[in-house]
Amino acid sequence: VGPALRKCVTSCVLRGQLDWHPGCVGPRSMDGRLGDRRLDENGATLTSALTAVDTALATGDVPAALRAWHELYGTSLGSRRWEGFAEAGDAYLRIARALGSPAQGIARTRELYLSALVRASGAGSLDGVLRVASAFVELGDDEVVTHSLRIARRLAGFSPAPELRDLLAALETRMLPSASSAPVAQGHY
Repeated sequence: VGPALRKCVTSCVLRGQLDWHPGCVGPRSMDGRLGDRRLDENGATLTSALTAVDTALATGDVPAALRAWHELYGTSLGSRRWEGFAEAGDAYLRIARALGSPAQGIARTRELYLSALVRASGAGSLDGVLRVASAFVELGDDEVVTHSLRIARRLAGFSPAPELRDLLAALETRMLPSASSAPVAQGHY
């Protein structure tokens, strides 16, 4: 994790902002949707599918949103990177909410986020693990949030710099308010 990302995430956490924005994960448009983000060396992007999902949802066309989501999911499978699975999870949850049944979308969304977590961990992406942890906070899945933060601590290394250790402690405290006695808050790895 570079110093700029670390500073941005720390700032967001300290302000109580758990959503990820341009400084944390990449360019977003004014309405908060992701901008162009390349997924692989072939130049495949999520942009068109994400835009199609959001456009369809804005007009109330849920069937079109689902068709666009399937394209997004296919792109995610093709890239095998964490970003695609995280975005597919976010989009699926938006679609389920538009249908008025977010509870029915949680199981599928959880699967997508778990896939993102496995891929982010495998890629050694601390920012990816933290991004997915925040998604599990939104789902209310404290068990996976705790597991995600364990992965983040492992990725940070046995003896991370004090700044990173403080960042992880702040994230853990913010994501899991009962974490005041958790290992990272005490500085144990």
